[in-house]
Amino acid sequence: MPSHPPADFTQRAKTHLSAINMRWASLIEQIGDCRHQTAPHREPYEALMRAVAYQQLTTRAGDAMVAKLLRVHGDVFPTPEQILACSTDTLRQCGFSARKADTLHGIAQGALSGLVPSLEQAAERDDDTLIQQLTSLKGIGRWTVEMFLIYSLERTDIMPLDDLGIRQGLRYVYDLQDMPKPRDLQALSLQCQPYRTVASWYLWRALELPAYQSFKLAHR
Repeated sequence: MPSHPPADFTQRAKTHLSAINMRWASLIEQIGDCRHQTAPHREPYEALMRAVAYQQLTTRAGDAMVAKLLRVHGDVFPTPEQILACSTDTLRQCGFSARKADTLHGIAQGALSGLVPSLEQAAERDDDTLIQQLTSLKGIGRWTVEMFLIYSLERTDIMPLDDLGIRQGLRYVYDLQDMPKPRDLQALSLQCQPYRTVASWYLWRALELPAYQSFKLAHR
């Protein structure tokens, strides 16, 4: 998988997704061009820590936690050694729960032991290898690793099916009465290959549309 998709990649993705069904086509027409943004400069260690901050929280809450963590460390992202030296109480003052504090300590230890690879090492490994390797860390699930794959490694065919927004979006674009089961979600996502990252970007934004709100009311 290329680190940097070709210039016309998102256009090809739009064409592919629009051809799946009329609801996909309508969704893309309403939202417009894909404006997916990544942060490819971040090391896996930092990317995973940032992802932990956002687990089960709003973007605003996650931003606030990361900002407090940076302030404690002179407005620069702390090193693994600094995180390990950070007490659970200090991390909790930044907004992290005791469980998330343990996870941060585990990621820092993993970075020092080599379990968490460098950015260069991660770029050479496939998606499944990285998911298996990094989910062995306490408190790191598949969703967290998939966020890293999407935003730090710029992988182009990732759809985080554990994400509620993705599940709701798939239910909408396929006009399903009930929330699809995990096996069915996987089958639906395969129709979006090899553009599942772009598809995910659109699915997240589907929930903001008036048409989705009408769909939601009709399928209570």
